[in-house]
This record gives sequence, structure tokens and C-alpha cells, in this order.
Amino acid sequence: MSDRHIQSVLRLEKVSLQATVGSDFLLQDISFEIEPGEKVGIIGASGAGKTSLLRLLNGLISPTQGTIYVQNLPIEKLKPIELRRSVVLASQEPKLLGMKVIDSLSYPLRLQHQSPAEIEDKIETWAKLLHIPTQWFSKTELQLSLGQRQLVAIARALIMQPQVILLDEPTSALDLGLTNHLLDVLNQFNQT
Repeated sequence: MSDRHIQSVLRLEKVSLQATVGSDFLLQDISFEIEPGEKVGIIGASGAGKTSLLRLLNGLISPTQGTIYVQNLPIEKLKPIELRRSVVLASQEPKLLGMKVIDSLSYPLRLQHQSPAEIEDKIETWAKLLHIPTQWFSKTELQLSLGQRQLVAIARALIMQPQVILLDEPTSALDLGLTNHLLDVLNQFNQT
């Protein structure tokens, strides 16, 4: 194993994905690796498999062929809770799981058995960084616009401070000012 592989946070080796046995490949023979602190953008036409690739990287679906490594361990060897702490996906169709915003933000931290004081501090910090007003905290997803839900879902992902954050079309419902601010915050997150 090369020193480069020792440094990678995510690595794919000849990964392919079929929707069903015998169907055409959605993704075929993909190999790449991502090192700590590296930013990677995936572009392509609608239906090209970008979301499927992110779901593979987060372990929500399994490859038909090939191997995905997270910090040099085959993804299937990781317990789901360990994988979700290391690799977090913020979906292009954000869901707050029927919870109020404050509960949705605190949920992953409660699963990690963080103290109420730690949870409150992290929520306050990320809400300020992402310009999420406290007035949103008591609202449910039905009371928020798509852009507001998208921002809350990104905050929920960032609050966990994962090794890898996967963002699926993170700015599609945000206005230009908020998009630019989010990109600045993500650049800061990437440098920590």
C-alpha cells in the first residue's frame, strides 16, 4: 500500500453500480481518492449518477462491483454509526424527519451522547455561522421554504464535524448572497 493511500479519507477502486442485475450500469469502473482537506466537485448531466455516487460514498447503497474505502477500511467493515460520524450526506431533498429545526439539529449530537451544554453550544455556533435565525428553531419543515430546509440540513451535517461532508446540490434553492456565504463557511470548515 502506498503512502498516498494511507492519507486518503475516501477511496474508490473500480466501483460500478447497476440498478438491477442485468441492467445497464449507472456508474462503471470508477476509481479515485480524496485526501484530508481536499475539495472535490462532481459535475454531470441530470441522470448521470452524481447522487448515486454520493449515496455509495455514504454507504446508503452498495456497489455492484469494486470497493469503497473510508480511512483505508472497506466501507462494509464499518459499523453504520461509525460511517455516519465520518461521512455525512446532506441530500438535495432535505428532510427534517418531522422534527422542529432545533430537534433536527440536535438529533445527531444526541445520538453521539453529547451533553446538553455541548449540543446547545454547537447549535448556537453553527446557526450564527450559517445565518440561521433562532426564530426558525420552533418551526417544522412544512413551515420552511426549500432553501431554509436546505440550509438547516447543511447545518445538521456540519454540526457533526465529520471527516467528509457530501453535499448534493447544496445551493440549488439558495439565493446568491446566501450561496456565497455558504461557500465561504464551507471553505473555513475545509481548513479546520
